[in-house]
Amino acid sequence: MIAAELARRAADPAFAERDFLRTRQEALTYRDAERRAASLAAGLHRLGVRNGEPVVALMGNSVELVLLWLAVARLGAVHVPVNTALIGDGLAHAFRLTRARIAVVDDDLAAPLDAVRDRLPDLQRVVRVPSSEFDELASSTPGSPVPAVVEVDPLEPAIMLFTSGTTGVSKACVLSHTYVLRQGALHAQALGLTADDVLYTPFPLFHIDAATLTVVAALSVGGTAAIAPRYSTSGFWDDVRRFDASVMSFMGATLAMLWQAPADPRDRDHRVRLAWGVPMPGWKADFEARFGIPLYEVYGLTDAGVPVYDPLDAPHRTGFAGRVLDAFEVAIADVEGRLLPPGEVGEILVRGREPGLVMNGYFAMPEATERAIRRGWVHTGDLGMLSDDGWLAFLGRSGEVIRRRGENISALDVEAAVQTHPEVAEAAAIGVPSELSEEEVMVFVVRRPGTDLDGATLTAWLTERLAAHMIPRFVEFLDALPRTPTEKIAKVRLRERGRGEGTWERIG
Repeated sequence: MIAAELARRAADPAFAERDFLRTRQEALTYRDAERRAASLAAGLHRLGVRNGEPVVALMGNSVELVLLWLAVARLGAVHVPVNTALIGDGLAHAFRLTRARIAVVDDDLAAPLDAVRDRLPDLQRVVRVPSSEFDELASSTPGSPVPAVVEVDPLEPAIMLFTSGTTGVSKACVLSHTYVLRQGALHAQALGLTADDVLYTPFPLFHIDAATLTVVAALSVGGTAAIAPRYSTSGFWDDVRRFDASVMSFMGATLAMLWQAPADPRDRDHRVRLAWGVPMPGWKADFEARFGIPLYEVYGLTDAGVPVYDPLDAPHRTGFAGRVLDAFEVAIADVEGRLLPPGEVGEILVRGREPGLVMNGYFAMPEATERAIRRGWVHTGDLGMLSDDGWLAFLGRSGEVIRRRGENISALDVEAAVQTHPEVAEAAAIGVPSELSEEEVMVFVVRRPGTDLDGATLTAWLTERLAAHMIPRFVEFLDALPRTPTEKIAKVRLRERGRGEGTWERIG
């Protein structure tokens, strides 16, 4: 488990005084991180936190969030970081699903939680950060007992990360201690990371990218994780230089935003030796030439880990995400679940060659788990093709998931919120191509008879009901939604239709 790995590094003179974590506010050595996490674990233990109990964190990227994660891990409890953009029903759903008794919440994020607190019968204690209460939890008096790292079954839950999964409303992926440690170690191995590397990410710690593939990957080699509070095009390279980063990640539109920024004489003034992420742009070579950074693609998802990497020892193949790691099996299946030969297009399936490399399942959602994991294979809902020599081409996402700027968005969540408007009779949400890569959210709406709802009014309504990244950029009103013979909404036809002259666009 990560707490044991941190303790091991902190006890090793070769790593104890090396930086484990850097933020804009402070840097923590391995020894400091171990000491402070142990002290916070003692405070949580006084609150009754024990092995297997979920502890929710509604917090932005910070030293405190990383220390909370490590403290929870030390007790054998389950770390549950929640998307900080959630409000209303989405936030209440996340808290209710976990059944958490204790939550640690940034003070500036407390208002949305307070607004739904009466809908959370299991939640007994909310600790705000900063506050004297948190300071007391995080401090130990001389001679006070500090709990030892709890020994746990490596396949027991360590963390829950929320994802839209392949279909339906948001789910909590239950990830084991093995998953967390091995994914970080495999990532480090695939990218050739060493103790001298500083891994930089501006992405949130409620995502696998920042959590497992940055913090844990750094821990696995004795390197340094550098965490920014959020992505900023104007501040990105300043952070890279401030942290002396040698490895950086990209996802969604971030690479396009960096590329579209005006050229600067300092574009190559950095120590970054590689960048990894998705999607790979068509102007890959031009970006590499401008910034002097080779780009490597990966394929993965929280549910199934990251089984595919652009290899360091072979050139990138256009149209392919990379080669399957030896630790995983990847297959392609038809709609009936039958495995297809190389060169055929179908759904991407993933399973580990060792226990714990994919999720345990969706917390408190046994039926969704059974649909997602069949015969040991995680059904990703993504379309792809395998080559004869084990390279995977990722061809798009199927199902009800919209991928916008690195976020997985459940189309059903968007539709449910739209349909709360009293003038909406029916709605269907889809992803449409974005000029920045990935997708934008578009919703087709049928008004109730005699109403004149417009796009601006609808999206204003949604600002009180959806996270900002979920609010549709495009709205189109139809007299009726297209249907299949079984009366399901024919989203294939809506995707074919896409944006048109009658589409309203939200600006800003």
